[in-house]
Amino acid sequence: MGVNKLRAGLTLLGVVIGVASVISLMSIGRGAQQQVTERIQSLGTNLLFVRPGASQQGGVFQALGSAATLTLGDAAALSDPAYASAVLKAAPQTSTGVQIVANGENAFTQALGVTADYVEVRNLKLASGRNIATPDVQNRKEVVVLGSRISETLFGLRDPVGEPVRLRGRKFTVVGVLASRGGSALGNEDDQVLVPITTAYYRLSGSRTAQGDVTVQSINVQARDETFLDEATQQVSTLLRIRHRIAAGDDDDFTVTSQQETVETLNETTETFVVFLGAIAGISLLVGGIGIMNIMLVSVTERTREIGVRRAVGAKRRDVLLQFLTEATLLSVGGGLLGVGAGIGLAKLLDGKSLGGQSFQTALSSDVAVLALLVSAAIGLFFGIYPAVRASRLDPITALRHE
Repeated sequence: MGVNKLRAGLTLLGVVIGVASVISLMSIGRGAQQQVTERIQSLGTNLLFVRPGASQQGGVFQALGSAATLTLGDAAALSDPAYASAVLKAAPQTSTGVQIVANGENAFTQALGVTADYVEVRNLKLASGRNIATPDVQNRKEVVVLGSRISETLFGLRDPVGEPVRLRGRKFTVVGVLASRGGSALGNEDDQVLVPITTAYYRLSGSRTAQGDVTVQSINVQARDETFLDEATQQVSTLLRIRHRIAAGDDDDFTVTSQQETVETLNETTETFVVFLGAIAGISLLVGGIGIMNIMLVSVTERTREIGVRRAVGAKRRDVLLQFLTEATLLSVGGGLLGVGAGIGLAKLLDGKSLGGQSFQTALSSDVAVLALLVSAAIGLFFGIYPAVRASRLDPITALRHE
């Protein structure tokens, strides 16, 4: 190894790249997982989501959320402590795609029809202006609260409060701007606008049930605190079954999920993604192990005469076997240690950096580093065994005659 420094260095490089890839990619994956979890939990840990459930209408089975079974009346009933004492607030919402035009600029966005409680329930903050108010909902006012990115697109850095905008050709007045929070699995508030839910229904879009009620796409329910989540879920389910006249034994036409269930589901999904990234990076580590095997086989061929001399002066097969196994292990462990350092450095370098408009967040984990180091050592042993056994089985007389 000392004589063939370049060859040993290139062999080390294969292991270094493999280990560094495993650590850096898994750090990026876990960072993304942590980022998603934090953004969802920032909405509040006492939040329930009520969505229309699967239903069969007209002989066609509809997917979750496609049935028109939730109404404004349901949301009002859930807000009444007489019916649901564990519920603090219920904020219905509906959404529709709109073209928003102002100041010579335009953008396509989602207009969320909401009530005055929506901002508080979803834990949003205002950067300027005011929230959608109850009188706005009652009077179907044409007012709008802009997401931070939409505001920047239309008005640049100036405050747009009081400025007119047009949604589907209708004139709305900007009354507030949301503080930036970024995207989450539940949507990106920076790229959305809020309007009174009655205005969204009567001015932008909407549909009624057979009974004439205004339908909503979901209801955000805020329990009194985390300890009331189970009780709130039960009360919501019971009340909606009564209001929807669902007979005992029949399936619900709605679905109630909690924030924690959403986090757990996303964690399961992202964990698969992290493992997939690690498996891809592991391929480069496997290639590095094959490089070790290749170099060790070359070394055995070049040092055949040396092996013969050692055997002639009394070295046993296990001594030759141990010598070549030690060299392979040194290459893999040395490359593993350098790879751990390179992987940690690369993960720290990427943390907070932006690429293609997306910001990287990495989460270093000691267990990943230890695992990558152990795997690199194991690969060195595995791919070093065959060359070592081959060297130990050389006939001493034949080896001494080798040129």
